[in-house]
Amino acid sequence: MASTDLARPPAGLLDGASLFLDFDGTLVDLADRPGDVAVDPALIALLDRLARRLDNRIALVSGRSVAQLDGFFGDGGKALAVIGSHGAEHRTIGGAITRPDRPQALDAAQKLIAETFAGRDGVVIEEKSLGVGVHYRLDPSSEGDACALVEKLAAAHGLGVQHGKMMVELRLPGIDKGSAITAMLGEPPFAGHRPVFLGDDLTDEPGFAACAAAGGAGVLVGSLRETAATYRLDSVAAVHLWLKEAAR
Repeated sequence: MASTDLARPPAGLLDGASLFLDFDGTLVDLADRPGDVAVDPALIALLDRLARRLDNRIALVSGRSVAQLDGFFGDGGKALAVIGSHGAEHRTIGGAITRPDRPQALDAAQKLIAETFAGRDGVVIEEKSLGVGVHYRLDPSSEGDACALVEKLAAAHGLGVQHGKMMVELRLPGIDKGSAITAMLGEPPFAGHRPVFLGDDLTDEPGFAACAAAGGAGVLVGSLRETAATYRLDSVAAVHLWLKEAAR
């Protein structure tokens, strides 16, 4: 865990590596409402250059579902491998999606969450393939109520709780970004290549730890905090700059 600042990742970190990239807060800036995020065509072109440089050893790793990510990237993202829903969904490069069935308990929980916060305009409910997120960035005073309700529902239905930046999510238990990255490292074209994972949130910590355990490194995006990452970049803009340097 870091107690002093972390160095900027070196220019050659991606040489011979497999690259894993978080989405929100890493490739795109966070938005007040999750649907307001936009992907610039220049970012899609940059990821395409990186994919060619790394012989397709590049994957998106997100709490978003695969379907949500496809909605942002369009056809430009369908050539990328994707780990979605905090590791519960998996799509190989250009391949079919592997995911478990959505628990019926999530549907009932989502209905109750939506009813509970129906009168609070600052609370945004995000439906996902395998989860439901409660975003309170526009109404920070709702944090306590949101966390208490999600934790209560998780305990009642055997589901998991995921805390993030100004949000809390009810989701499938027993899997995380770290276990999903580890699984993908056993498959071509990623197998046998040192993993590098860029992420910004607490949800990314298992991914940092998994990469370190596999001889790779995590890169924390944003302000310094206690982390399993080895390197740090200040912002989304800094990520884009570093990736452009690596893509040359």
